[in-house]
Amino acid sequence: MTFRVRYTGGARRDLLRLYEFLLDRDVAAAERALEALRKSTEILEEFPFTCRKADANNPFLRELIVPFGSSGYVVLFEIDDATTVTILAVRHQRDDDYY
Repeated sequence: MTFRVRYTGGARRDLLRLYEFLLDRDVAAAERALEALRKSTEILEEFPFTCRKADANNPFLRELIVPFGSSGYVVLFEIDDATTVTILAVRHQRDDDYY
């Protein structure tokens, strides 16, 4: 079964914020980071249940760890139903929490 992956407005803003942060420092790194996130989220199309649970009481709220450089990103998502996964937020691993 293949899941459709969609992004909330907040998740899109997170991606833009993270991209702009890197863009000010290193254009090539900003592009590589977006590509790493894009490629990593492809796993959600086939295997969203393989990612770690974000909440022990909610088996459908999960996190995908995306390695990048010496740290990486964390993608918070929810498995909505048998066909849809929604990316709720994206943060850098060194951020305090989701925005």
